[in-house]
Amino acid sequence: MNRVPLQQQQSCGLWELKERLGTGGFGNVTRWQNKETEEQIAIKQCRQELSERNKERWCLEIQIIKRLDHVNVVAAREVPEGMQKLMVTNDLPLLAMEYCQGGDLRKYLNLLENCCGMREGSVLILLCDISSALTYLHKKRIIHRDLKPENIVLQQGEKRLIHKIIDLGYAKQLDQSSLCTSFVGTLQYLAPELIERQMYTVTVDYWSFGTLVFECITGFRPFLPSWQPVPWHNKVMLKGDNDIVVYENLTREVHFSKHLPQPNNLNSLLSLKLERWLQLMLKWSPQERGKDPGATPSDCFSQLEVILQLKLVHVLNMMSAKILSYSVSDDETVADLQLRIEKDTEIPVADQELLLEAGLALEPQALAMQCAIDYSVILNTTGDGQTYHWSSCLSVPHAATNLSLPLRRTCGQAWHTIRSLKEDWQRLQQGQKAAIMSLLRHNSSLSKQKNDMVSMYQRLMAKLDFFTTSLHIDMDKYQEQTSTGIGTMLQKLTLSLYYQRCSGDSQEVVRLVVQAVHFYERKLRDFYTHLSKTALCRQRVMELLPKVEGVVQKMAESEQVLIRLQEKRQRELWNLLKVACVRKHERLAHNC
Repeated sequence: MNRVPLQQQQSCGLWELKERLGTGGFGNVTRWQNKETEEQIAIKQCRQELSERNKERWCLEIQIIKRLDHVNVVAAREVPEGMQKLMVTNDLPLLAMEYCQGGDLRKYLNLLENCCGMREGSVLILLCDISSALTYLHKKRIIHRDLKPENIVLQQGEKRLIHKIIDLGYAKQLDQSSLCTSFVGTLQYLAPELIERQMYTVTVDYWSFGTLVFECITGFRPFLPSWQPVPWHNKVMLKGDNDIVVYENLTREVHFSKHLPQPNNLNSLLSLKLERWLQLMLKWSPQERGKDPGATPSDCFSQLEVILQLKLVHVLNMMSAKILSYSVSDDETVADLQLRIEKDTEIPVADQELLLEAGLALEPQALAMQCAIDYSVILNTTGDGQTYHWSSCLSVPHAATNLSLPLRRTCGQAWHTIRSLKEDWQRLQQGQKAAIMSLLRHNSSLSKQKNDMVSMYQRLMAKLDFFTTSLHIDMDKYQEQTSTGIGTMLQKLTLSLYYQRCSGDSQEVVRLVVQAVHFYERKLRDFYTHLSKTALCRQRVMELLPKVEGVVQKMAESEQVLIRLQEKRQRELWNLLKVACVRKHERLAHNC
């Protein structure tokens, strides 16, 4: 719909006319706002010149929408009192609906940034919303029959954008035989059986949905979108069951393919799964469409639900600048994920370090689910983690829309390539930042251990000096007590203590630690000169950590040895004094 400027203000009670949203197949649509509550509604008014059959469809649309209640189907509202008399010039009722301020999906697809398809998150949310709406309609025995981007509007919800199906003017309730024969809908999204005026069922919505999803993924419709209906039908009917695209190259040669064309914004894993799903949705035969007898589950919406429930983890390989995508289970650990990465990249697990964007390292025993993207809870976004503002986005220039499809596709690919290069560079910068932050954390840990080691070394040397001084004092006292007969015993004790002191000396260990710390600091300075040295620095740091831990442990052991020697020295000293006292008393008693 094209919005029409408002010529003059018009009101009905508390409701004020704000703008004319445009013209649809059956009538005009205007936006009204309540002056007190600021609630907004869209009023659809039927044109007088409709045929009797279309007037019946108009009344049917109102009947259908009033009894529907689903978050992804536009909701009916009560027509404000007095508005029917104010606006209607015929006997057909007005239709009041909730107003969706985001505009329709066509507006979104026409944005320059979506010329080669929407973002991955946006595609997944669209799939979730529209599949839910279609499942609801089909359970209510309603076929939409005119599903296209213009009939999907966007509403900002509490957590994310919500897609809603509108314009049920062509919708039809299934009769008892569940078959219909009327020819309705927009040609470019029509299922083949509608063009051939054959009997049809809900599978016509499958074809339209598949066509719409393909366009959202790639930026263009799958089957010769610029061709006229008759030659289009004659050519596309030749496609194989699994062909999902029929396109014309720059030399006007027609090609068939089973794969999603590049470029698009899907990861390789999701691209493969959606290719298989689109092969079900775009089967030429209506009897086979949407079914896969060899799979469990076999129906298309159940298979899509399985795809949408995948928990995806994206890993940026800094060595190749490629993104690896994995579907992880609830109980899969980071160690399990690393084994899969090793298989795909031939990088041993021991040489891998998985980092979050903040530079935090993932523990091998932790669950990989913590890294999975959940698009359904991304706040106020289009589903890809980037805040989206309608007013700040650029639409495809008018001159570009007038180009032939191959040339427009080429221009879109050029834009996509430039944007991809920019985003690849931004990802590499983010990866470098995460690596530096991780290395700084290792440096902080190593510095702390170094400080602990220096402190322990100083404490150990102080205890060693005290112990040595005590030994010298003992030797001096020994010289004074040689006449008491305890010299031999003390000499043996002194020799024993000296031997143990030599075995606990940590001078050589400390020298090695200082040398290792200096080596690490030199490597750390070199790291900041180039990204390629980050991995080397990490390796050196990881080598030093156990060495420093070992030295600290040896220092702690040496400290305990000194404490035990000091305690033993004191015990032996007092024992010797005791022996000396006993002998002195014995000698005195003997003299008496």
